[in-house]
Amino acid sequence: MSRENDLPFKVIAEIFSSIENVTSRTQLTVAMVKLLKQTPPDVIDKVVYLIQGKLGPDWKDIPELGVGEKLLIQAISMAYRVSESQVEKLYKSLGDLGSVAERLSLQLHKNKKKVTGLLAFMGGETEALTVNKVFNTLLRVAMAQGEGSRDLKLRLVSSLLTDASPLEAKYIVRFIEGRLRLGIGDATVLDALAIAYGGSVHARTLIERAYNLRADLGYISKIVAQKGVDALKNIKPEVGVPVRPMLAERLNDPVEILRKVGGKALVEYKYDGERGQIHKKNDKVVIFSRRLENITHMFPDVVKMAKENIKAKEAIVEGEIVAINPDTYELRPFQELMRRKRKHDIQRAIKEVPVAVFLFDVIFYDGEDLTNKPLPERRKILEEIIEPTETWTLATSIVTDDPDELNKFFLKAIEDGAEGVMIKAIHEKSIYQAGARGWLWIKFKRDYKSEMIDTVDLVAVGGFYGRGKRGGKIGTLLMAAYDPKTDTFKTVCKVGSGFTDEDLDKMEELFKPYIISHKHPRVDSKIEADVWFEPVKVAEIIGAELTLSPLHTCCYNAVRSGTGISIRFPRFIRWRDDKRAEDATTEDELLEMYKRQLKKIEEEATQV
Repeated sequence: MSRENDLPFKVIAEIFSSIENVTSRTQLTVAMVKLLKQTPPDVIDKVVYLIQGKLGPDWKDIPELGVGEKLLIQAISMAYRVSESQVEKLYKSLGDLGSVAERLSLQLHKNKKKVTGLLAFMGGETEALTVNKVFNTLLRVAMAQGEGSRDLKLRLVSSLLTDASPLEAKYIVRFIEGRLRLGIGDATVLDALAIAYGGSVHARTLIERAYNLRADLGYISKIVAQKGVDALKNIKPEVGVPVRPMLAERLNDPVEILRKVGGKALVEYKYDGERGQIHKKNDKVVIFSRRLENITHMFPDVVKMAKENIKAKEAIVEGEIVAINPDTYELRPFQELMRRKRKHDIQRAIKEVPVAVFLFDVIFYDGEDLTNKPLPERRKILEEIIEPTETWTLATSIVTDDPDELNKFFLKAIEDGAEGVMIKAIHEKSIYQAGARGWLWIKFKRDYKSEMIDTVDLVAVGGFYGRGKRGGKIGTLLMAAYDPKTDTFKTVCKVGSGFTDEDLDKMEELFKPYIISHKHPRVDSKIEADVWFEPVKVAEIIGAELTLSPLHTCCYNAVRSGTGISIRFPRFIRWRDDKRAEDATTEDELLEMYKRQLKKIEEEATQV
């Protein structure tokens, strides 16, 4: 590729530097627009991946870089001709290997100017780094596997740092560490693409729909840059490329639920398993998780089921993969299924943890995009292309407009081992809203033994150091809900109970990759944490009740002026590694939960 179709890497490094301490999402978007406008269309996909801190979308089988801290220290030592002990000493002082590389590179550049003829000694002046050179070298690092790969990785990283300017070196090292800390989410990139290539944020709707159907932001960016926003109108799902899954709201009042979905609805069991998006093309089957990770290797038995029982050349179907008792076919809890992730001998795991698949949707069939078709049509097609067996079947369901029947079906689902039920609209506008949460699907989960009707999934955005036996350890987490309208995380509570001693011992290590020096630009908090995190880790939380608090920003001013919604006596249940931060409980969901709780209290008070 000619340099005219490439981008100097220093442009990216300078933009990254300019936004490192920015706390305004608007300013981040402006910086991204500036960067995208400077980027030649041929490399815009690679620039977007670099912004995301990746070498491609998560679902692609790109190995991790495999460069640990020790190897990175060796590479920095080799590149800047200093001892490893000097690098380690500087690392202890600065606390950031990116800053160490920047400091040592700057020192070497200064020495170059002082020493006559040093360029000859160094082998001549190096050519400026470009996006292609950096990206392709990092890809080679990731692909280096097997015998001799460690030495090859060391040489490649060292060579890249040798050619880099001090600022470039800083961000190359941080990329390798997985600690860019830029605060740029997909939503910010989508806004920037809309402004840069569509003239305003109004173009985002079309760009986002294309991204939801083809979950590859680099690919979508390249189409927009090369062919224009209108070219995205022709985008449809492709087998082998995950579709961002449709999400559900939550309610616990059958009358209100049916009103929200328009009366009559399809009601399905909500299974406690792994949501799987199953892609079939001829004899090839790929399975993606709700986080769009390729989990095919975990479920060769499901691959076999799909090959034998999907009567289509090409199809994308969705279902829940659930652990079962092999003797009775009774449903088993999610924790049983997770044993598959820990098993290296997958054939043994298949015997120890057998599964069943309960299918509930089809979004692509033999070349046709079904996402704009109403649910009844999709359901009919699903029924036609599925050959049911005992372990491969449609989700148990009924169609009803009766709240009492809904409630009885819900109780039956609980009795059968499900989490609850999903209520789905079946009117003419009941399309598949890829990547979106709305009132077309509503989850109705079982009550827990607490005044809080349900657990919530919240994002850890900060931490506090404990006292006593927790002294020196992160013992309490600041948790936040997601607000998709502003693409921010708003604080709900501080949680310090429910953790085991093992959880506490691992807390520092768990959050080490995500610790940042300042509040993340997508975090809205009135509370000052001891330590701030990138909003990545999702936890399931239960509490006594929802309450109002002047300290938290979730639903601020929505119920009462000067207060937000918080959780009284919150307790940690488990980490939700199957969820992205953007899949967490939303601000609107918490507001709905609070209103239902208030209504229940008022009704009980009236009865008294």
